[in-house]
Amino acid sequence: MPVKSIAIFVGNSVAFSSGSVFYDFQQDNDLYYMTGWLDPDSVAIIEKKSDSGSDDDVVLHMLVPAKNPRTELWEGPKLGLEGAYDYFNADHVENIDRAPQYVQQLVNSAEVIFWDDKSKNSGGLPFKNFFGIGTFKSDNISDVVTRSKKTVRSLKSMVAEERSIKSEAEINVMHAAGVISSRAINKAIAQVGSPSPIHTEKTLAQYLQYQFVKGGCDKQAYIPVVASGKNALTIHYTRNDDLLYKDEMVFVDAGGKLGGYCADISRTWPNSTNGFSDAQKDIYEVVLNTNKKCIELCDEAKNVSLNDIHEHSVKLLTQDLRNLVGFSGVSTGDVARILYPHYIGHHLGLDLHDIPSVSRFKPLVEGNVVTIEPGLYIPQDDRWPKHYQGIGVRVEDDIAVGKISDEILNLSSGCVKEIIDIESLIRSGEVTTPGAHDELIILDI
Repeated sequence: MPVKSIAIFVGNSVAFSSGSVFYDFQQDNDLYYMTGWLDPDSVAIIEKKSDSGSDDDVVLHMLVPAKNPRTELWEGPKLGLEGAYDYFNADHVENIDRAPQYVQQLVNSAEVIFWDDKSKNSGGLPFKNFFGIGTFKSDNISDVVTRSKKTVRSLKSMVAEERSIKSEAEINVMHAAGVISSRAINKAIAQVGSPSPIHTEKTLAQYLQYQFVKGGCDKQAYIPVVASGKNALTIHYTRNDDLLYKDEMVFVDAGGKLGGYCADISRTWPNSTNGFSDAQKDIYEVVLNTNKKCIELCDEAKNVSLNDIHEHSVKLLTQDLRNLVGFSGVSTGDVARILYPHYIGHHLGLDLHDIPSVSRFKPLVEGNVVTIEPGLYIPQDDRWPKHYQGIGVRVEDDIAVGKISDEILNLSSGCVKEIIDIESLIRSGEVTTPGAHDELIILDI
């Protein structure tokens, strides 16, 4: 930030599905990233006054709701203005009700304003709780900034660059989320061979959510995909309302959330104590081979982008498919358009699809955390061999990019993916080749 500039972060409000029924609160992730503040209806402003090197060069202003006995009777204690001072080290704190006047003063003294107008997306909806208390509207700030005629620059793109490089502490949290989520999915796979196996998609979805939280996550990171058989051909299948059919594949895309950071793991396994059928094994091995070879590219020294890795994944899938009977004529176009109609991955962090403004063509660097998730989805179409139709497979891992290949860290390595380990887990509740970063392999189911 240049001298005499301010950056304005506007938090989120509680959203209501109907009447007094509210959704789980999700803070604006840029505000959370900069401050750690999780209460709704809040604004944080960073002011850069000078470059003197003193503690007064940069000032944190927080505008938050005051404590209110009426709301706290129903919702529990709030941090209030005192909490912003005492626990979050704000330099100046003000009641959110005075936001327009307070922001006006800071805007008047600034020459550059970093700001993204959220009111255009929200319709300027007011900060208002169940009791109708709270008068601040996000478009109040928009009005102040617009009238100022000051230089306005995008804030989100600046923060995205910071968020794209995870610190060691962030990676440690994401690793913990990956370990917990991996163990949960391992236990789900082992359920196939248990005395009381799970018989429905929705039960398996709830079982995973329970295991994420039981293992130590705060909650699940997103609505999971739990798809039996041909349901996996729908990339974002979240109905999760079918049976788990015997001898078909079970496909899961799920993960827990810890400290605001997401895990995102996909695994596919046979719903049979006999293991994979020959056709299931053929498709699975093609996808698994691509997953492993693409992970090898996730180091800064190779100077590759996500787009480079995606193009490589299409070539690998095509080459390996051509070795299967009935796929000899498959082209890279067929794979990219029909059999693998999604991207190799995305950045991962506070958001599931983190920092989308960072270009896919930008080379990966140490500290980036990305998913590597090749897949194949064979349509029920006679263009493709009959015994492969209806099979959908994705193998997805969370990868912290290293400086060199030896420093690549697979945050989800504890989640089994080798065929021998999946089949062993189904039959005996344990695997034979431990993940490199997860010591807990034998499962108590």
